[in-house]
Amino acid sequence: MYHDLHFAFNLPVHRGSHTVDDADLREKGVTRIYDILFDYEDVLMETDRRLREILIRPEFQKEMGTREFYYHLGKILNECEKKNNLGQVSVLAVAYRNGIPVFTSSPGDSTIGMNVAGLELLAQATGLQDLFKLKINPSIDVNDSTAIILNAKRYENGKTAVILIGGGSPKNFMLQTEPQIQEVLMIPEVGQDYDINITDARPDTGGLSGAPPSEAASWGKIDPTKLEETVTAYLDVTVAFPLLTAYTIQTTKSKKLKRLYDRGQELHEKLVESYLENNKEVEKLKGLIKKL
Repeated sequence: MYHDLHFAFNLPVHRGSHTVDDADLREKGVTRIYDILFDYEDVLMETDRRLREILIRPEFQKEMGTREFYYHLGKILNECEKKNNLGQVSVLAVAYRNGIPVFTSSPGDSTIGMNVAGLELLAQATGLQDLFKLKINPSIDVNDSTAIILNAKRYENGKTAVILIGGGSPKNFMLQTEPQIQEVLMIPEVGQDYDINITDARPDTGGLSGAPPSEAASWGKIDPTKLEETVTAYLDVTVAFPLLTAYTIQTTKSKKLKRLYDRGQELHEKLVESYLENNKEVEKLKGLIKKL
């Protein structure tokens, strides 16, 4: 999401080669992400400067999850696109326009997280912590993402599917919504109905976070009766994702937007209602909390 900012800010990013002398690039002030090259000062540092100016705006001065954080950021990037007449270049801007919630499972593991931490440190060091109040709370994201799945399954009589591109933390964050429903909130559920994995990782090395669908079923992440509806493609995502996108655009008619971001409060209330209704440990947990 951080590098998405370069495009909305209209800062130059270049395609190059991965077979370069990185020590030489460092000396010349060029930063590399595989075969993508950009200037350290004029792109990387400039993006940071603009981001920090955004993060001190009034709408960011509260505790929030990444879902709300990216909504506010997407709104600003949407304005940047229009102002600079760029067309649609930002993922966050298009998510904002269409009411699509965006989550980052490990918000501290990014340059965005680094800048939030830097501003928090500055506020603490200068006695301005009452003015800079931005806090990213991952627990909000866990509940918000879980509420989306529960609503689809329980309240809209629908089915759920996950498309997993790569592995790591984002994969488990998406799949853990079902164990959160079943294991923690103790709401009767059985798992995702469909599961598509695109990865070049292997489960035996630990690189395939969240495991293949068959193992995920043992955790309740995937409905064990629907394993035939799962697909794992051991393929580079830069090959698979464009094919999936082109196929979808060419064969599928436009659908009415769900605008799940706009329904955040409604879905949260449904999650709380189901939790209190189904979890037999609620009263016990309330008692323990009161003793703290």
